[in-house]
Amino acid sequence: MNSEPRPTMRSMARALGLSRTTVSESLRDEPRVHLATRQRVQAHARAVGYRFNPLASSILSEVRRTRLSAFHGVLAAVSLEEPRRPPFTGPFWRELLRGAAARAEQLGFKLEQFVVGEPGVSVHRLDTILQSRGIRGVLIMPAWDQPELTQLDWQHYTGVYADYLIDHPALHSVCPDHPRAMVTALERLKQLGYRRPGLALQEHESARLQHRWAGAFLADVRLNRRFAFVPPLIEPQLNVARFKKWFQRYQPDVVLGHRAEIVGWMKDCGARVPQTHGFCCLNTSINATPCAGLDQQPYQIGVRGVEIVISQLHRNEYGIPELPCNTTVPSRWVDGPTLPS
Repeated sequence: MNSEPRPTMRSMARALGLSRTTVSESLRDEPRVHLATRQRVQAHARAVGYRFNPLASSILSEVRRTRLSAFHGVLAAVSLEEPRRPPFTGPFWRELLRGAAARAEQLGFKLEQFVVGEPGVSVHRLDTILQSRGIRGVLIMPAWDQPELTQLDWQHYTGVYADYLIDHPALHSVCPDHPRAMVTALERLKQLGYRRPGLALQEHESARLQHRWAGAFLADVRLNRRFAFVPPLIEPQLNVARFKKWFQRYQPDVVLGHRAEIVGWMKDCGARVPQTHGFCCLNTSINATPCAGLDQQPYQIGVRGVEIVISQLHRNEYGIPELPCNTTVPSRWVDGPTLPS
């Protein structure tokens, strides 16, 4: 049994002839401390087996800033200002943020929002804000286009992307299990007696997920051979004219897509929903109109994203991971008026 006292910042400061503040800032690699001093402190800490707890530092920093003695920690929810982002994505995004904030509070953290692209908030400016606040846990909210956050000094942060894929930088991510969700939907449609399912997607909606919806649909229809084959409709701009041409040519008896407005387009073609035809929504949370289909559980995605960030903080895992991993959350089937119950 080791009888040596556990090293502390105070004992290291005494041994090095420095103030406790200088030791603390050196361990956080604060640039205000001379490089040679930082290196000397860090080398001594390694030699004596001291392990820096950045969570404690973050808590103390925020307590000093807010004077709130009950504070436990701050996480950043970072989103991008994107003019091209369609408004129908808003409900999904807000529900994900609600789940993340609720879980953070349960675990003793406060989740604060930061929007890159707002006036005065560049990626470089965000980096300065987070470091000055001692915030080291980052949840990146879903982006319509590929997010670009490489200018953050990631050696100071641990981060998770709450969507399928991020390359700049390549971080861990958490998102819906799209292939499994498609299989769930097709199995339900088969039980309901449909024989000619058709998939209708906007091209960007498909491409940003590396065509996982379409890939799972084609694999099931082609390989399982339990449905007649209807070529998917994947268009740069999914509109009523292109939809009608496809619908009338291939005559699907049920359509899978994201937007509830497709139901109106089907009715314009003479379909009666759900009497003669059905509509299966791939993401029920983005539509104000009730639909049958898949709840991708954005609340639970936010919950899981925050749990991963906090677990990495507790393990002192910072920087860009050597092996980025993707955690998936299963979708939930929801009955609704666009399919027979």
